[in-house]
Amino acid sequence: MRMGGTMAGFSIFLMAWMCGCGGGSGASTPVPPAQTQVASPVVSTKAALAGAQIVSLASSTSGATIYYTVDGSTPTSSSPAYTAPFLVASNLTLNAYATLTGDKDSAVTSQKFAPNIASGTLVWSDEFTNTTGSNQQPDPTVWTYDTGNGGFGNNELEDYCAWGSSAAPCNPASPNAYVGTDGYLHIVAQQPTAGVYTSARMKSEGLFSLQYGRLEAKIWVPEEQGLWPAFWTLGNNINTVNWPACGEQDIMERIDAALTPDWNEGSVHGTGFTGGVGLGTKYYFPAGQTAAGWHTYGMIWKPNSVAYYIDDPTSPYVTYTNPASLTGLNGAVWPFDSGNSAFLILNLAVGGDWPQSPDSTTVFPASLLVDYVRVYTN
Repeated sequence: MRMGGTMAGFSIFLMAWMCGCGGGSGASTPVPPAQTQVASPVVSTKAALAGAQIVSLASSTSGATIYYTVDGSTPTSSSPAYTAPFLVASNLTLNAYATLTGDKDSAVTSQKFAPNIASGTLVWSDEFTNTTGSNQQPDPTVWTYDTGNGGFGNNELEDYCAWGSSAAPCNPASPNAYVGTDGYLHIVAQQPTAGVYTSARMKSEGLFSLQYGRLEAKIWVPEEQGLWPAFWTLGNNINTVNWPACGEQDIMERIDAALTPDWNEGSVHGTGFTGGVGLGTKYYFPAGQTAAGWHTYGMIWKPNSVAYYIDDPTSPYVTYTNPASLTGLNGAVWPFDSGNSAFLILNLAVGGDWPQSPDSTTVFPASLLVDYVRVYTN
């Protein structure tokens, strides 16, 4: 009996030692570390025009993603992710929080804006002013560049060059984008050697964006075989949802030499309406006019509506609406009211599937001139 009791006691001791549940020393159950809370977003502003603000968001937690809304609702991971400063020119409530995998989400930061700006007010612009006496870099706080020779989905021929780039065939002594002493932005397509073309594709991605408003630019386009000038936007969320889900708004684009009547096309693109099933409308200039002259190309962007005009904002030549314009387009999704802002693009492409290649009639250098880019309230 004594031996049986001793063995039973030893078994209990052994089991307790192995599981760490005895009263003596032994392994203890790991305790997860306390969760760190992500730092809440900080809102900073930069004055635009007429009381409008350019709003930036930042969290001091490295690697955190910020989600935000501007309609007063509580942001979630399905809300727009902050990627770039955006224009605020209307009365609204901004809510934002920051998140990082493994940490506790931040508290929501909230800020109200009440600029009370009248409709039709100029709230932002780049006038491309230059009083220095020499060609200057486009404002680096607004404009950056796509670069290289990737074909850009259209088998284009140009190498896009950034300001100051010396990567062949780019030549910083002969820039493809600059603000001239004439006060115009010049985007220049060049042919440094036979069969080699350079140009510029300027964009405000990561630097400036907007949602809604009247956006316009005063532009003089080159008209030559194989050239494709354009003024357009893409959604800030392009790097997460890709194109065309991010949405594309083409305000000014045309190709090749002048026609009679001459034309410009205004288009919108999104999931289910691109290419041959896109939504595009040609505007034909009045008799005696061509695109190779000063014209104002504009977009009026409102909830569920994108309209385009040339020279007269009171008379759009086409208005696309959601859902009416998507009727009959299988799988079409309207991307322009997702809460995401859009960035601006100005470029001059050379060659590719749509304009085809330059020929012996094409004159280089060829310049796209921009007097200004402006944003007004709706």
